[in-house]
Amino acid sequence: MGTNKWELSAERLRRRTDPAIFSFHSTEELPPLQKIIGQERAVRAIDFGINITSDGYNIFAVGRPGSGRTTVVRQFLTRQAEKRPVPPEWCYVYNFEDPRRPKALSFPAGRATRFRKGMKELIQQLRQELPRAFEGEHYEQRRREIMLEIQQKQQELFRNLEQYLNERGFALLRTQMGLTIAPMLNGEILSSEAYQKLDPEIRKRFEDRRPELQEQFDKTMRQARELDRQARQAMENLNNELAGFVVDHLMADLREEFADCPKAIEYLDAVRGDVLQNLQNFLSGTEGESSPLPFIPRVREQWFERYTINVLAENSGPHAPVIIEDNPTYHNLIGRIEHRAELGTMVTDFTQIRAGALHRANGGYLVVEAKDLLLNPLAWMGLKRALRSHQIKIEEMTQYYGLLATTTLEPEPIPLDVKVVIIGDELVYQLLYIHDEDFRELFKVKAQFAVDLPRDEAADDYARFIGDLCRREGLRHFDPTAVARLIDEAARLADSQKKVTTHFADVADLVREASFWAERNGRELVTEEDVRAAVQERTYRLNYAAERYVETVQDGVILIDTEGAVVGQVNGISVIELGNFEFGLPSRITARTYVGRAGVVSIEREVKMSGPIHDKGQLILASYLASRFAQKHPLTMSASLTFEQLYSGVEGDSASSTELYALISSLAEVPIKQNLAVTGSVNQFGQIQAIGGVNAKIEGFFDVCKARGLTGDQGVLIPVANIQHLMLRDDVVEAVREGKFHIYAISRVEEGIELLTGMPAGEPDEEGNYPEGTVYARVQAKLQEYAERMKKEEGGAEEEERDNPGDEEPSPEEDEPEPPTEGK
Repeated sequence: MGTNKWELSAERLRRRTDPAIFSFHSTEELPPLQKIIGQERAVRAIDFGINITSDGYNIFAVGRPGSGRTTVVRQFLTRQAEKRPVPPEWCYVYNFEDPRRPKALSFPAGRATRFRKGMKELIQQLRQELPRAFEGEHYEQRRREIMLEIQQKQQELFRNLEQYLNERGFALLRTQMGLTIAPMLNGEILSSEAYQKLDPEIRKRFEDRRPELQEQFDKTMRQARELDRQARQAMENLNNELAGFVVDHLMADLREEFADCPKAIEYLDAVRGDVLQNLQNFLSGTEGESSPLPFIPRVREQWFERYTINVLAENSGPHAPVIIEDNPTYHNLIGRIEHRAELGTMVTDFTQIRAGALHRANGGYLVVEAKDLLLNPLAWMGLKRALRSHQIKIEEMTQYYGLLATTTLEPEPIPLDVKVVIIGDELVYQLLYIHDEDFRELFKVKAQFAVDLPRDEAADDYARFIGDLCRREGLRHFDPTAVARLIDEAARLADSQKKVTTHFADVADLVREASFWAERNGRELVTEEDVRAAVQERTYRLNYAAERYVETVQDGVILIDTEGAVVGQVNGISVIELGNFEFGLPSRITARTYVGRAGVVSIEREVKMSGPIHDKGQLILASYLASRFAQKHPLTMSASLTFEQLYSGVEGDSASSTELYALISSLAEVPIKQNLAVTGSVNQFGQIQAIGGVNAKIEGFFDVCKARGLTGDQGVLIPVANIQHLMLRDDVVEAVREGKFHIYAISRVEEGIELLTGMPAGEPDEEGNYPEGTVYARVQAKLQEYAERMKKEEGGAEEEERDNPGDEEPSPEEDEPEPPTEGK
């Protein structure tokens, strides 16, 4: 049977885009791209999540890093935000009733800053105009009238009291200690000594009158104190009347401007009351004053900060905000309360409250990366709490943990209206969905970003994407040949002839690099040659490790045969990823078979250098052998399999068919062609299954063969299912076209055996025997030989055991059991 039926032509190894499908001369002619390429599923999910108003419909965008998730989300959210009004602004103000609980005020967009400026100007004017008002002639006249009136009333009281006392033989004395009552005799005030020398009868008469006089004295003094109180009240009323007039006059413009903000008017009322209550602070002033304590003026100035308006976030944009938080710590998300050092201690007030991303995004959209958010568990908890409660509550972290019982601020929570978009990968989404109940309730919309898109639908969109990027970054535009070549490279990035990648970060880098080489080559438009040069230069920058490996093969350090035929030895291929570059790594896989019952033993598995998927593949190939050769008798054999010169772990089942070929070759004692390499996994029915990295694997073996010199019979066996993934390098395709290299696509183990050995595998007859001259007939014969040897060996052992039964009677001492020992 010939081998040509499995060989692929050069045309099937790389699908090329025909530049003739484009009608433009340059991408500069193309209109801007008005859609997001290849992400209809994600776009519809985001559109749904944004527009639904029910609770919990926040969005988790799932996609590969670098696939443009953040760019796509930002672009889409910006377009949606343009349709929404600018949200109100929030600020914190002093709470005159409870300073520990600052109040939150809301203003229409742009007016919070105007209110802050208006309040600053108002306080400055009050500090200037109030002292002037109290220094005016009108105020002084009113004050003198009040004081004169009170003094006249007090004098009248004291005259009446003095007259009352004089009529009863007493006088009213004014001393340094105040007013007092003293007895009189014959119009003369008696001293203490003279009073003591009086006749007892006279003294008794004075003493009898004293309680009545004292009562009248106390009554008069109470009336005098009441007049003092009335004087103070009258002065206070006067001060408040004058100050209120000044305050109302200066505050009138603010009241008129913010009449539509009830909370602002309420705050202005509170400010008016506080100014009148603390009028002396406005009248004292600080200009020209000196103090023995230098911090006194500073403290006095800080007192006026209570009238500051702390605007948290200014919404100066033309539409709802779209905030992308790159460092979502707790404070950056929720906000913080800062402190300042004063006189050796840390103090704070409402002016030290700082906004977080939620404040800036309130009324719009917030975008965060899942990995950055989850690295800050407290931030994740704070975000969930804010979304559950629909409000932003700023707390200090020590208060959140309950570590310190210090006095701190408790700002009034701010209502929250935001859509949150978290960007992450599939693993993070699944872990959160399974283990975090809050996540399931708060992020009900999954926006899945595709990793690729149909190639036939992408050509025009790719061309427009290139045009947009060139216009935006000032790059050289592409001609049709360059666009076609770029689409081919995008398909290669996707490892597919039918699809192209949506990893537009890599595509954009290729556009930039191709533009560079076009400029270097003096071309106004980027051509196919420039794109090819960009790819080749990038490969050259990254493939140092691959070239070093080929050198070690050439030098004989790594043993790889590319000519001849060897029993039990096959060239396998694995893929190595180093950062953003991957390459194929040919390796020698060997098998040895011998008499025994151990079955198939993987040396890597025994020394724990293999992963579970690789181990599964080896168990499957053992199952295939048993299904072929153990239908009548047990499979009696021992075999060992290994990757020669493997010094690191191995994982994956793409080498399971390769190991099976080596095993069958060893059993049949049929040599395998070393000019061929093999990749592909196998199932229990002998079917060859698709594998990943097929292009890198083929190119890896090709590079080794090319370094040694192509002989014309070298090639690689791949699964038929991987034909659609072939996007090989130009030099590999050209070598195949010239007959210097070959690619074979197979679907069954038997086809691979025939290609590798030149002999048919064979099919069993009705009795389960394979025809002579086939590989499987030789395997069957070898297994029967092993079985007979095992039977003979086991039979001889049984006969020897009968000849030496070893059944002598044990001595009494030997019958005695051994005493128990520790650990038995």
